[in-house]
Amino acid sequence: MDIFSAGRAGPPGSIQFTPAQVEQITRTVRRTPEVMVKVTGGGIRRGAVAAHLSYISRKGQLEIETDEGDRIDKKAQQGLLKDWHLELSPGQYRKAKDGKPPPRAVKLTHNIVLSMPKPTPPDKVLAAAKAFAREKFALKHRYALVLHTHQEHPHVHLVVKAEGADGRRLHIDKAMLREWREDFARLMRAQGVAANATPRTVRGQSKRAERDAAYRTRRRGSSYALRARVDSIAQELATTRTIHDPAHKKLAETRKAVLAGWEGVAAALDAQGQIELAGDVRYFAKHLPPVRTDRERLAEDLIRHVKAVRASQSGREDKERDRAIERSR
Repeated sequence: MDIFSAGRAGPPGSIQFTPAQVEQITRTVRRTPEVMVKVTGGGIRRGAVAAHLSYISRKGQLEIETDEGDRIDKKAQQGLLKDWHLELSPGQYRKAKDGKPPPRAVKLTHNIVLSMPKPTPPDKVLAAAKAFAREKFALKHRYALVLHTHQEHPHVHLVVKAEGADGRRLHIDKAMLREWREDFARLMRAQGVAANATPRTVRGQSKRAERDAAYRTRRRGSSYALRARVDSIAQELATTRTIHDPAHKKLAETRKAVLAGWEGVAAALDAQGQIELAGDVRYFAKHLPPVRTDRERLAEDLIRHVKAVRASQSGREDKERDRAIERSR
């Protein structure tokens, strides 16, 4: 649902938001929790699919539920893969021809994660995820799922066979993911849980950097790329005491368009007689988070970490000095 397009459709009064659109605007400006639907990868070999099933079942500690309603343990996972006949999926045996590079390997499965922020009840997330899987894949694509609750946010791992019963493959694009998010939010609301699905940019957010990424990179190591980014930021801060990121200009332009979009929505709501909601929209737009690139957020994270370390060191030095004074008396 593109509320901005509706808001820009013409002069105030020329369009009317539907009740569903008004509800979505209300959820957004009141910061209703947002669902997450993410494709995390997929297996291109049977062994990779087996490894992922082992991972999401925590090596058999958790039962996996199939599209047929069966709950399987670690021993039955190989039977599930056999039942899916992954070895018959076309495309995985293609070879290079006439000296050309080998064709790109096709996915046998898609790995999907559906989640909600805490403190959403895990059983509600699982129920909505089951309903989502039935709506999208029942009798078309084989699938299996499992609920994880060991992290702060309850989430469901969903594994879907890429090749459908009719031989057609499941291709996931951005439009489909957007639709899936909206559908999962609807199914969460059907469980009595407030849930919303809007693009990050509409909420004034760009791609989220990992929380405390700089600290964790320094403490235990991480990917080479992330370590290199943090080191580059540290060097720039030490040299110039500031961070320059060319990407900031593009984000600022996007923010300008977002603000214009929200003003169009507010004007349309005014014309529709939704005066209070229009005011909420303008307040929401005025208080969007500051524009920050990933690099700028990592820099802020690094600065906070350095300040915390220095404060801790200063506290220890003060205690040691106090103890030395006490001993000298």
